[in-house]
Amino acid sequence: MTTTILAASATVPITGHAFAAETAQEDIVIAPNLERFVLDNGLEVVVIPDRRAPVVTHMLWYKVGSADEPDGQSGVAHFLEHLMFKGTTNNPDGAFSKMVADRGGQENAFTSLDYTAYFQRVAKEHLPLMMELEADRMENLVLSDEVVAPERDVVLEERRDRVDSQPRSRLREAMNAITFVNHPYGSPVIGWESEIEALNAEAAIAFYDRFYTPNNAVLIVAGDVDPDNVKELAKATYGKVSRRAEPGNRVRPAEPPLSGERRIAVTDPRVRQESVSHTWIVPSQTTGEGRTPEALDILAYILGEGPTSRLHKKLVLETETAISSGAYYQGGALNHGRFYVYVSPRPGHTLEEVEALAAEELHKLLETGVTDEEVERAKHSMIASSIYAQDSQSGLARLFGSALTTGLAVENVQTWPSQVQAVTKDDVLEAARTYLSGVPVTGELRIPQPDTEASGPDNSGKES
Repeated sequence: MTTTILAASATVPITGHAFAAETAQEDIVIAPNLERFVLDNGLEVVVIPDRRAPVVTHMLWYKVGSADEPDGQSGVAHFLEHLMFKGTTNNPDGAFSKMVADRGGQENAFTSLDYTAYFQRVAKEHLPLMMELEADRMENLVLSDEVVAPERDVVLEERRDRVDSQPRSRLREAMNAITFVNHPYGSPVIGWESEIEALNAEAAIAFYDRFYTPNNAVLIVAGDVDPDNVKELAKATYGKVSRRAEPGNRVRPAEPPLSGERRIAVTDPRVRQESVSHTWIVPSQTTGEGRTPEALDILAYILGEGPTSRLHKKLVLETETAISSGAYYQGGALNHGRFYVYVSPRPGHTLEEVEALAAEELHKLLETGVTDEEVERAKHSMIASSIYAQDSQSGLARLFGSALTTGLAVENVQTWPSQVQAVTKDDVLEAARTYLSGVPVTGELRIPQPDTEASGPDNSGKES
């Protein structure tokens, strides 16, 4: 079980001029054969036919993540994800997973800030069973202290393994906490250790009863299926689940503007490669107005994506001060998006040196803007990626599921290539000046330096 999702990316090279001609002549629509309907109990269903192989991806998404947790119960969304595999009145502990495995299928689940999802990939003849099992799990979960306590220990061990013992994860967690001091995006998806320790069956069931209701869920079925048949199956399985709660709009605390510099460092002997990273809070795909989200996406590509990006050319190739550099836009969120820039110095060069060079390159962009050529190159690559991503059945299911659970509509996803195509270099410069001119949150990952000072009373107990 995981706590993050990575967007599908293209691995197929593009032939620039031919691709440019193609995209200029026609509007590209993602999953043009998609069909959508809503059951009487409020469950939204999206069907994406793909008949290239007799398999199907079945994904159930809930519009709830760690940012929706009650105060003092960080980690309960992820904890419940674990407990959903502990069985129902009809299918006791392990029965669901055994039925998937016996049929040669795959399954998993993941929790994020804004959503929780459960999925199976099976031969198409097993889709009715998957829908029956998942619908059962939506309303008949059975929990007891005997089940909950050991699973709480599993989550605590997962936290120790994935966060506490990983310097990079500890830095990421710390940076999130100082980036969002009021909004719940500042709390880790897995939860704070002291609050995980306090979680119990009562907290998990309360969360389940409030959010795991069909009117708070999205079902994505992608594969060798007929939409009309899926609709009948959905009515016969999910359609029987009662609408037992009204979660309402997800209203979260606002993040106030804060002045001053926010910087944090993690120094650990397990660090193998030092790095410095900057984070700015920016609009997401959901909250951004006009072409701002797409402009930020293109800006990230120009600044730090691949060998033609400005940071790579300046720091890695020209000055040879960095071993790697990059930028990316994290826009798939219900509330705030984030823009990141990171650099790792080459041996013999310092974090301060590469941080200054990266800041200089960003300042140059803010002063002089970007070129038409840079914008067009970014567009071609990004749109090509969206086309090639359609080769992945599960990738499409994830793309639409994550969008529909963070405030976007099917049409927003389908027309994304056209939205990107409409961005101009002026849009990119305006987005850069509006959102990257302020002081970022800075994180440093450091290797401890040898203590060259003579030991004595003044140095005893000194922390690195």
